[in-house]
Amino acid sequence: MQHDRAAALALVKEYTTDPNLIRHMLSVEMAMRAYAARFGGDPEVWGIVGLLHDFDYQRWPLLDGTGHPLTGVPILRERGWNEEIIRAVLAHAPELTGVQPESMLEKTLCAVDELTGLVAAVAFVRPSKNIADVQVSSVKKKWKDKAFAAGVHRDEIERTTAVLGVPLDEHIGVVLAAMQANAAELGLDGKA
Repeated sequence: MQHDRAAALALVKEYTTDPNLIRHMLSVEMAMRAYAARFGGDPEVWGIVGLLHDFDYQRWPLLDGTGHPLTGVPILRERGWNEEIIRAVLAHAPELTGVQPESMLEKTLCAVDELTGLVAAVAFVRPSKNIADVQVSSVKKKWKDKAFAAGVHRDEIERTTAVLGVPLDEHIGVVLAAMQANAAELGLDGKA
């Protein structure tokens, strides 16, 4: 079996029907690809990790050690995905799996995961609903409003971004630019 983006996207769509969750995984993929270049990683591998990291969440949402991401890992193994990808999926939820992020790939996944949701939320409250109209300052303004996108763990973003060694504003800028460059695919171009 060939393990490329098309295979990863097919797996995502096999297990996920929620368009918001698919948008999230695509957003994380785009941010991971952007960071791969910066950290000398393989953009294809990094992108696939971003795309696959939550593929099992809709079916097995329990975050108690019996659901996501532990239920998805046997599926990935059964289908022959490599251990680097599987370990990264496990490491994005260390509190559930016991697998701590060690590589730059794993640390980056942890840092971009939550942030993509906040960036998308900022785009959706724009009158245009277009991510092109979002700036780092827009995200920072909404960041301070704890009632806005309350499910986004800002402290987790700050902690994981510090582990990456990237200033927070710069990190927001990298993720925002990656999402803006793929606005149409993400449904963030104001046309939805």
